This record gives sequence, C-alpha cells and structure tokens, in this order.
Amino acid sequence: MAGHPLTLAVGPLVDAIGAELVRPERAGPDDVVLSWEGREVVAVRLPQLSDSLDRILAALERGHGMPLAQLDRKEKQRVVRSLEARGAFAVRHGVETVAAALGVSRFTVYNYLNRENAAKGG
Repeated sequence: MAGHPLTLAVGPLVDAIGAELVRPERAGPDDVVLSWEGREVVAVRLPQLSDSLDRILAALERGHGMPLAQLDRKEKQRVVRSLEARGAFAVRHGVETVAAALGVSRFTVYNYLNRENAAKGG
C-alpha cells in the first residue's frame, strides 16, 4: 500500500484535506476505497467537517504568515469570502470558529458575509 503508485499519487491530496489512508480491509462504511487495475489498494478516511475547518484556518494562517486575527479588515473580508466559497459556514459553529480565528465577533463575520452577498446582487 505505502509504495503503490496510486497511494503516492493521492497522498498529497489526502494530506491537504486532512484525510487518512487506511488499508482497504480496515475501511469503514464511510471510507472511500480506491482500486487500481481491479484491485483494492487503499481506502481514504475523510475527516470530520469541523476538523477540516480547523485545517483550512491553519493553512490560511500559514499562507498569510501570521495569525488571522492580525490581518487588516480588507484581508479578513477576503478570508471570509474564501471560507464561504469553501462551505465553511455550513459547518456547525462555523461562524463562531471563524470569528474566533479572525479575532472579531460573529456579528462582524455576518456583516462581511452580508456585504459580499449585497455586492453580488443577492
């Protein structure tokens, strides 16, 4: 499993989304089993959505080179737009989690979202 071309190919994607590779025989009902030439090679155990949001926020911090709370208002608005596009606010407590990471109130996050939706005409 470890050195298989399929495992090597999907490894970076699995890491990026915070998933885990498991042996196909250990796959659960929610895992995605991947096959190569008709043989099950590896299964992907997807992360819980709440864990994904934490990973996304950590990646954004790394990308900005500083805690999100230290960003200026315009950059925080860009972060909120990016997170909305990725479905972050569909996760339970998503707004609260993002607000805490940005160092703003839930009300401010909702204002950023409303401002963006108004700008789109919706």
